[in-house]
Amino acid sequence: MRPLLYLFCEAWANMRMNRTTTVVAILTTAFTLACVGIFLLLYVNLRSAAGWLQDDIKIMVYLDDRLTREAVVELEGRLKADRMVAGSLYISKEQALREFRAQFPADSHLLEGLGENPLPASFVVTLASQYRSPDAVQRWTERVRTMPGVAKIDYNQEWIDALAGLIHYIELIAIGVGVILSAAAVTIIGNTIRLTLFSRREEIEILRLIGATQSFIRIPYLLEGAVLGACGSALSLAILKGGFELFRQQLRATGPLRGIEAMIAFFPASVCLALVLVGIGLGVAGSFVSLRRFGDGRT
Repeated sequence: MRPLLYLFCEAWANMRMNRTTTVVAILTTAFTLACVGIFLLLYVNLRSAAGWLQDDIKIMVYLDDRLTREAVVELEGRLKADRMVAGSLYISKEQALREFRAQFPADSHLLEGLGENPLPASFVVTLASQYRSPDAVQRWTERVRTMPGVAKIDYNQEWIDALAGLIHYIELIAIGVGVILSAAAVTIIGNTIRLTLFSRREEIEILRLIGATQSFIRIPYLLEGAVLGACGSALSLAILKGGFELFRQQLRATGPLRGIEAMIAFFPASVCLALVLVGIGLGVAGSFVSLRRFGDGRT
């Protein structure tokens, strides 16, 4: 118990002795993880939005106006019997016109001059959850498009594909930024530990002479790096949380975007813990690099 207490006390003494470099190391780690966290937060929410779109995908099967009632019933039966279809809803021409007037009251006069109702009847089809991948949806639409009486098929898969592409680019940017800034954090923390090692080199040499093992000498500095990384990651989470809540308030105050704030979310507890562990890992890595260089006789 006493050696363990000594190791923690040594780590604390090292940080107090180099307050300025300690603060710089914490701020650098916080800045690193905050920058990566911004992209990660955007990535998580976009992935969630893509999932909502994927789950809510509706396929509009527009019918030929010349289709008879018997043909409509037959087509509806074929759709309901399809194992890929979870449900279908028939919308007549009259119902489509009523819904258009209800959704776009300011533009309803545009249809009045056309005489007859120009809107087609349609089926709103929902596919089963296991058949909502882009390839499965495309195969299904190509097959249904050839059925007699189907005039056109429309669905929002293009938006999902575009969103998936955007998510992929954000993921690549987050990885690139994370690697570059993580290397910077390891360098700053390593320099902090190196300054501590240099200022206490005589004490370290005495410990070696009296028989202290390499592990016993190194552990306080590894603990110091871990504490610096943990403090930096905790500070980055506080910065991200504050910025996130400010962003949500701005969305809430903006009329056209009101309601979107309820659709975005901060990191779950598991991701927050992962960021703290990443910060600890960066701190230990910086300490390890400095200890290796110090052990090789390089300063």
